[in-house]
Amino acid sequence: MENKQQSNDVMKENKEVKKKVNWSGSLIVASLTGAFGSSFLYGYNLSVVNAPAVYIKKFYNETWQRRYGFSVDESTLTLLWSLTVSIFAIGGLVGAIIVTPIVKFFGRKCTLLLNNVFAVTAALLMSLSLLAGSFEMLILGRIIMGVDAGISLSALPMYLSEISPKEIRGSLGQVTAIFICVGVFTGQVLGLPEIFGQESRWPYLFGAIAVPSLIQVAILPFLPESPRYLLLEKHNTNEAEKAFQRFLGKDDVSHEIEEVLAESRVQRNTKLVSILQLLRTRAVRWQVVTVVVTMGCYQLCGLNAIWYYTNNIFSEAGISHETIPYVTLSTGAVETLAAVFSGLVIERLGRRPLLIGGFGLMVVFFSVLTVSLTLQNTVHWLPYLSIFCILAIIASFCIGPGGIPFVLTGEFFQQSQRPAAFMIAGTVNWLSNFAVGLLFPFIQAGLQTYCFLVFAAICFAGATYLFFVLPETKNKTFHEISQAFARRNKVILEMQEMNHYAGERKSSAEQESDFTSSVDNGETKKGIV
Repeated sequence: MENKQQSNDVMKENKEVKKKVNWSGSLIVASLTGAFGSSFLYGYNLSVVNAPAVYIKKFYNETWQRRYGFSVDESTLTLLWSLTVSIFAIGGLVGAIIVTPIVKFFGRKCTLLLNNVFAVTAALLMSLSLLAGSFEMLILGRIIMGVDAGISLSALPMYLSEISPKEIRGSLGQVTAIFICVGVFTGQVLGLPEIFGQESRWPYLFGAIAVPSLIQVAILPFLPESPRYLLLEKHNTNEAEKAFQRFLGKDDVSHEIEEVLAESRVQRNTKLVSILQLLRTRAVRWQVVTVVVTMGCYQLCGLNAIWYYTNNIFSEAGISHETIPYVTLSTGAVETLAAVFSGLVIERLGRRPLLIGGFGLMVVFFSVLTVSLTLQNTVHWLPYLSIFCILAIIASFCIGPGGIPFVLTGEFFQQSQRPAAFMIAGTVNWLSNFAVGLLFPFIQAGLQTYCFLVFAAICFAGATYLFFVLPETKNKTFHEISQAFARRNKVILEMQEMNHYAGERKSSAEQESDFTSSVDNGETKKGIV
């Protein structure tokens, strides 16, 4: 009876802690400022090249003619334009590869700040390319902007996952996805003819990139570094305590400090885990596979193909060519609203149902879209069904697959493994992005409207894998998430044995310390009493 009463008291205390969790001012400002200068720019640069495409190609042709005395041929112009668009992904891959040593040496916050050097440099190059008469400046700016995006899409989720309490870690992590959508929408709005979507104004679209970067540089220095980075990698308990106090909005953070001290004790003599070491670590093998699958499906699920077809489908529905840019804003608005909705419900519904449900709904709507596009010339109302399917696919993507992969990467791994894990996730992300840009024109040419069945199959495969493998991670510590994967990683038996013999003599923090040590070594250790 006494044990049962103690258990009930502990449960009550945990519930009280969860109720007390709130969004402090520093936490809100850090997440919004970090995302505005990082993931916002990634989304913005995805859409910003669409509106001025005609004018940029004309600029390429005029520059070529001025230099060589004749107009550029169509194939060369197409190659230059394709290079301008796709080289962004190459820069992103470079950024994802170099992010690990940068976040280790400079920290998460300082990495975000230093990354603005790439953004401002790219903004200057691209906005001045017309004035300088050099299309090479525009292409170089795109690749530098890609480096910025590659770094930010790893450093930002890392920073957000480490400054947030586990009770709101998912909601805060979704800020990355929300600002990607806001960035896409902003690029669409600024690209309208009334604003910067004109031949004389298109360089301003690229010059605007510097604004979020400068805002981030002005605000972020006044906010703390990641407390987990300070405690576990810099071993600076005083600064970590101050950071926790700022982000949590309370003076007593002893509970939060103790939560990570076990990991800290183990990692004082632990170096940053390399990619090869992480891949060899048996205790996180299925976590790595799951990150690769979710990140691969994130890019290969066909959302880029939807953007390719949007204008044609709107035209088939009877919308005039002049009106299409304004109607296209509806896609950006739906994307943003769906991402915000996901951020509001992720801590109630969890990561698993949103991610699996999102991919599942995409399978359904891709299938319906294939039918409607194939038969739209025979039934007059089918183009409107196609428009609905496009909006539904975008919404389905944003409620789960659009942001949760970044959240999961931050939740699956401990401090020493997290940079290597984000490097793997970023590499898969950008390689898949480049592959879609390279292969989709051939898939579309060969399969026509049936190309969406390829993406439906990828979404179905991703949903099936996640249904059988992915555990729920909301409100769970690294230790609890590792236990959920332990059976698949074939470490559960050893861990149970260790807990059986040593459970009564070790605190829960010490047990987590033992398990964390075993994860670093790629195996579990049996307790010897």
